[in-house]
Amino acid sequence: MRYDEPLFRPPSEADSFILQATLGCSWNACTYCAMYRGKHYQVRPLDEVLADIHEGGIKFSEDVRHVFVADGDPLGMALEQWEPILLALAASFPRLRRVSTYATARNLLEKSPQDLERLRELGLTLLYIGPESGDDVTLRRIAKGADAAEHVEAARKAKAAGMEQSLIFLLGAGGRERSEEHARASGRLATAMDPRFLSTLTLTVVPGTPLSTLENQGRFELPGIHELLTELRWFVEEARPSAAIFRSNHASNYLPIGGRLPRDRETILAAIDEALAGRVPLRPEWARGL
Repeated sequence: MRYDEPLFRPPSEADSFILQATLGCSWNACTYCAMYRGKHYQVRPLDEVLADIHEGGIKFSEDVRHVFVADGDPLGMALEQWEPILLALAASFPRLRRVSTYATARNLLEKSPQDLERLRELGLTLLYIGPESGDDVTLRRIAKGADAAEHVEAARKAKAAGMEQSLIFLLGAGGRERSEEHARASGRLATAMDPRFLSTLTLTVVPGTPLSTLENQGRFELPGIHELLTELRWFVEEARPSAAIFRSNHASNYLPIGGRLPRDRETILAAIDEALAGRVPLRPEWARGL
């Protein structure tokens, strides 16, 4: 397999076959993100991608159940690129049950309903979308490229095509200045987008990013641990999806926690309150990571 490093995937895709169909991120402007800053965005030649699928099929034909299509936002590829890839995956991995990829609101909105329905028909069933915040002021500051209303419309289009969503929100993305606005608006956006899977991560200010420059200039301040836990509580209070698996157990988080929303809301809130009161040990700094 040919991989252009660095290569990223969601934690839940740890056992998946990773297919690198694009390099980098077509947007690549989010102020907090360093994942693809060293890459020039490009769609890989189709013959190379198909060769990788063929090689993977020879080696892992009966083992692969899930495929994750990388890099940053492959949904932006044209249907003419996607269709042979998805057909080849189905042919090479007879026990395949799910194909997933990262997506942005921008590239979802640019796809026609017919194209999205065709992608779903061919096996693309799960989209990882990172609104990061539901607060439009924060979304502008982190240069996400879409506001809350556009994320809601993107989610509507994905659901209409039969695709499931896994949403990611970033605790701390609003800084100290907009901590509550960011957290509560994020919960409300999670409600409106109504995903199957929902998670919160904690912002890490990565050196070399525009956000790091703002922090060094005193123009951004990351909330403290107690404030981040409070943001998590505000988020869970506001988030009312119809039926979502919720996780806040990423390595960046101080309080690993999870459950189902709305079913486990009160249990989750009680656990956060225990942590806020100092009665639950938090993940130590040495154990945290991106």
